[in-house]
Amino acid sequence: METEEKFVAIKNLCLASSSKDPLELAEEIMRKDFISVNGPEHHMLDGAAFLTAYKNAGGQLDLPSALDELAKRARLMPGAMCGYWGVCGAVASLGASFSIINKISPLSHEKGYKDNMAYTSSVLKSMSGIGGPRCCKRNAFLAITYAVKFAQEQYGIKMDVSKPKCEFASLNKQCLGPSCPFYPRNK
Repeated sequence: METEEKFVAIKNLCLASSSKDPLELAEEIMRKDFISVNGPEHHMLDGAAFLTAYKNAGGQLDLPSALDELAKRARLMPGAMCGYWGVCGAVASLGASFSIINKISPLSHEKGYKDNMAYTSSVLKSMSGIGGPRCCKRNAFLAITYAVKFAQEQYGIKMDVSKPKCEFASLNKQCLGPSCPFYPRNK
């Protein structure tokens, strides 16, 4: 399945969901056989799960349009951003989601511009403390967890948030094992 087809499938799964827990929804989609352990489909998946839960939890959002806009932006994000650009695709996906929610552009003066930078820098700082190699699942879990907390603190939208225990570790040859906060055998 090509990346564009994956984006469409992700959008359709999100539109069919009533979940208020973006981690639960992201993990559900990650289990689909068309989702790679690591890959640019996460640039759509991570933000899409968040936008869906945000809308389902009462956030004001035209979800189909928001998902279309996220897909448009995700198409611009190359794979391996974390290693080659120093910016994780999961963080960029959630940053794009906050920009879509707040209608922020590069020319915006609104508070949302600052909020978005505060969110992305806080997640990147956390990720830098863990280090590499890349793991799209670990970074998705971190980026989404931070986004849920941020949305509640900044916008009063309370989503459900599960505590992920990675079920993909055995599939990722570069897994950090016990050094990962989501490793299944960590307490």
